[in-house]
Amino acid sequence: MGKLRRARLAVSTYFGVMGLVGGVWMARIPAIKAQAQLSDGTLGVALFALPVGLVLGSFAAERLVDRVGDVPLMRLCGIGMGVTIIVPGLARNLAELMPALLVYGGFCGMLDVSQNAHGVRVEAAYQRPVITSMHACYSLGAILGALAGGAFAWAGVGPFPSLLAGGAVTGLATIAAGRWLLPGKGSAHPAQNTFPPHNTIPAQGTTPAPGPLAQGTTPAPGALAQGTIPAQGSAGHHGDDPIPVVARPVWQVVLGLGVLAIAGLVIEGAVGDWSAVYLRDNLGTSAGFAALGYAAFSVTMTTGRMVGDWFVHRFGAVRLTRAMGVISTAGLVAALATRNPVVTIAGLTLLGAGLSAEVPQVFAAGGRADPQRPGSGLAKVVGMGYAGQTAGPAVIGTLATLIGLRLAFGITILLAALIAVAAPALGWRGGRSRFA
Repeated sequence: MGKLRRARLAVSTYFGVMGLVGGVWMARIPAIKAQAQLSDGTLGVALFALPVGLVLGSFAAERLVDRVGDVPLMRLCGIGMGVTIIVPGLARNLAELMPALLVYGGFCGMLDVSQNAHGVRVEAAYQRPVITSMHACYSLGAILGALAGGAFAWAGVGPFPSLLAGGAVTGLATIAAGRWLLPGKGSAHPAQNTFPPHNTIPAQGTTPAPGPLAQGTTPAPGALAQGTIPAQGSAGHHGDDPIPVVARPVWQVVLGLGVLAIAGLVIEGAVGDWSAVYLRDNLGTSAGFAALGYAAFSVTMTTGRMVGDWFVHRFGAVRLTRAMGVISTAGLVAALATRNPVVTIAGLTLLGAGLSAEVPQVFAAGGRADPQRPGSGLAKVVGMGYAGQTAGPAVIGTLATLIGLRLAFGITILLAALIAVAAPALGWRGGRSRFA
């Protein structure tokens, strides 16, 4: 196995174990609630500490990635995540549980930024899209973790041994995989991320020489400024219909990508928190049938991420994300426009496929937003996305008390449509200013 393939496997392992330990944690929440003697209300307060930690951790990683590099941060946070997930299993009350979740969330937030930054580097070295498959490993890990957590619960194993097992697997896997990560901090030069789809026809007069582009060296002077060099999957030319790279101030690039991240993660959070409730309470299904909605969404989300890199390579991330926004909108309309539970689950299934590659491409673009400080743009985009994922389901819950869950859930239709409209932001590149 070559060095680059090992690096891809290594960073995919980090994504996978992050999903795995999160899946075990979610499956054991009921047991931890009982152990800490929490009511539904106090459990909600405790669980809020986790997304707060994610947001704080992602912003803390902003300077750390650029100063110390993504590799040291990944190694530290991989071990830290494996250790801190154990602590909630020991909590006996609210005061013990909240700080434990805050610290665990902080390590997860820093790891997510650093592993995405490393994924961007690996993708640049591959000269073709590969980062969506890394996110597929996260989704697959989450499914396996949830199954493992459910098996622990079925066997009567307590929350502490369950989380200890998940943390041990995480720590050992990240230590082993950490040896295969790419050395150095990575290059911030945008040319490292300029690879066209396999059937690319560059704009007339802008064809790059094969050698320099393949080596990741500087393209012809002025090419990027003119918007003619195709960026990774998101701004490649396809046929005779070119989508140019657009140079914009970095703050505009990050803001545009942040909007896309918020839209995608709010929808994900809403489906996770409210789909089963909607099926059970509004459509009158059994609890077991209601769980099928999120399960179907998760399966198509994972499957879509497994094959998403091929579609990015074939069509480019802008076209693909625009199409996925349309598919997601159609899925949500189908899920909410009828009171037939089977049709609702079919709509959620379509939504999972439509939303699958959106967040990976947005995060990857965030890592390329600021050529001088790749960690800065990525951290801001991830942080905004997590903030939306934190607040979105709570806003939907508040509105549900006023206008009903069906109409409140319908807000996600607007967000899905926004993804289709705002997809061109994936073709923006920071080139005229920076954040202070």
